[in-house]
Amino acid sequence: MRAMSDTTPSTPPVAPKKPATLSHHGHQLADDYAWLRDPGYPEVKDPAILSHLEAENAWFEARMAPRKPLVEQLFKEMRGRIKEADKSVPQKDGEWLYWIEFEEGAEYKKWWRKPVAAKDDETADELILDEVALAEGHEYFRLGAISVSNDGTLLAWSVDDNGSERFTARVKVIATGEVLPDEIPGTLSSLVWVAGDSAIVYSLANEQWRTDNARLHWLGKPLSEDVELYHEDDEGFRVGSSLSANEKWLIVGTSDHETSEVRLVPAADPLAEPILVKPRQRGVEYDVDERDGVLFVHTNDTHENFRLATAPLDRSGEWTTLLEGTDDFYLTGFELYRDFYVTEGRVRGLDTIEVRHYDDPARAELIAFPEASYSAGLADNPEWAVDKLRLSYESMVSPATVYDYHLADKRLEVLKVQEIPSGYDASRYATERLEIAARDGTAIPVSVVYRKDRNPGGPLHLYGYGAYGIAIDPGFSTARLSLVDRGFAYAIAHIRGGDDLGRAWYKAGKLERRTNTFADFVDAAKGLIERGYTRAGRISISGGSAGGGLIGAVLNSAPELWGAAVAHVPFVDVLATMLDASLPLTPGEWPEWGNPIEDAKAFDLIRSYSPYDNVERQAYPPLLVTAGLNDPRVTYWEPAKWVARLRELKTDANELLLKTNMGAGHGGKSGRFESLRETAEEFAFILWQLGVEG
Repeated sequence: MRAMSDTTPSTPPVAPKKPATLSHHGHQLADDYAWLRDPGYPEVKDPAILSHLEAENAWFEARMAPRKPLVEQLFKEMRGRIKEADKSVPQKDGEWLYWIEFEEGAEYKKWWRKPVAAKDDETADELILDEVALAEGHEYFRLGAISVSNDGTLLAWSVDDNGSERFTARVKVIATGEVLPDEIPGTLSSLVWVAGDSAIVYSLANEQWRTDNARLHWLGKPLSEDVELYHEDDEGFRVGSSLSANEKWLIVGTSDHETSEVRLVPAADPLAEPILVKPRQRGVEYDVDERDGVLFVHTNDTHENFRLATAPLDRSGEWTTLLEGTDDFYLTGFELYRDFYVTEGRVRGLDTIEVRHYDDPARAELIAFPEASYSAGLADNPEWAVDKLRLSYESMVSPATVYDYHLADKRLEVLKVQEIPSGYDASRYATERLEIAARDGTAIPVSVVYRKDRNPGGPLHLYGYGAYGIAIDPGFSTARLSLVDRGFAYAIAHIRGGDDLGRAWYKAGKLERRTNTFADFVDAAKGLIERGYTRAGRISISGGSAGGGLIGAVLNSAPELWGAAVAHVPFVDVLATMLDASLPLTPGEWPEWGNPIEDAKAFDLIRSYSPYDNVERQAYPPLLVTAGLNDPRVTYWEPAKWVARLRELKTDANELLLKTNMGAGHGGKSGRFESLRETAEEFAFILWQLGVEG
């Protein structure tokens, strides 16, 4: 990272305008800030670009300097809620118990195991991976995949040390710590051991950061001898690999955002001819697992909320319904075990987990939880034959809890409740799940948490995402308490575009109905104002990636509502990105946003809401924007261009800050505490702008 100038800037940087024009569907698209994209990307070496980003960082530092005491105070609060020396609940996998552990003050965790027979003998603890040591000397560190061989002697793992999400995979002997010569750079995948542990299946990211392959690496042999098990020719699809629950099959799947296709390969014979379960059919998604020669298929072919079907392995495309799809129940997934199987889903947005039986398909045992609104799901359950299930649970007022569910007596056993060292009294807080009518009459769920002694009409923070069918669960956050304890209500708008209320909810916020997402967010805010939770101008908002694009859109359409906004790595240059098929994600994104290259209607629609293209000469609320120089998902120039255009056109004197992480990617800083510091900066900005400092 280049050194900042010693001179503190007194005015914000102004990006030079360098006119550029593109023509599509008879329209001329002028872009005075297109030059901020380095033609050598993913390498960024252009001095003018780096100088501009560094000037923006210097302006960020200068404007936030008076807030440093508040940032430090918030950081200490957030850190004080995290148990520094902490460990997960050990989980049995074969002859071993596995767990992860944080040491006092450590940014990263250590991975441990011990023989099951030595359950209470700490001298038998065996360190299998030390993230602290691996991260030493690196500004950024992220563990990708981690996988123990079937015989328990070898460990494969992968690491990204610059935020580019291109991971290097290594293998070591656990007992001795010897790192084997095998090294696979450029992976972007899980690492799957084949039976016999002679090889690993992985996927490489190609030049466009697309995983279009599944490859087999033989241990001890050069990469040049690796075998490509499958290659995907459609540039919009991505390939991934996993093992069946009984570990007999290698499952190689390929998919985009609306279509999938699966092949099965014997784990004991990875070079065997793959079994194509069923040829891809546009708009049909499916995933599979296998037990005793029967395939279980989770698919949306007959109902958008998915059904569960079965098929004989030798007639894999002949699917017979086991569990019908319905409007009321959204079947999100399933897990097979030797003696039973589990379905997961949502009813009116509430998570459900049901235990089901192979010999009696009509029999379903619902696992009941103690609160009316919560987030729950299966946790790590690695074994095939089990008599209990590891579950995770939390709510907006209940810290994360780990349960074992005992099947014999249908009993939940609490194994661990998230400990908050600085103290937490759940009785001081209240949570609600509201329904607020959108402008078209649709009821939008909004989850809210606040302190019971909060003054009505005080400040409120509203978060949203609304894309890719990703639901935002009403979960617990210790960091969030730094706003809530200062009188904020914190709300999550479960807007269309996510799948919070089922697949139809997702479809109602994508492609030609994308603008529902933005309208829902604005209408949720107005509904919260009408119900007395806050008032216009006292709402702070935030979102990241596609959610950052949401923030950009609602800043354009309803700037008067917001008192402060934070957009993390925001997807705001939607039209230009969707018009550029050379970018890593673009072809795979067309099913989500539309293809403006070929479809004039998609072009017109995206142009109508793309935040960058719709910046106006108007007043905008205070705004903090973040970016990552190495971000392959939302490239750094999107937020940089957006901020440059906002500086040019906005008519107010409100704060506009851009912070680019010069050594990180999409997720910002790594490490459990360093990432908190960025959250502290975000909250300090919000408190500053809403006048709630201290």
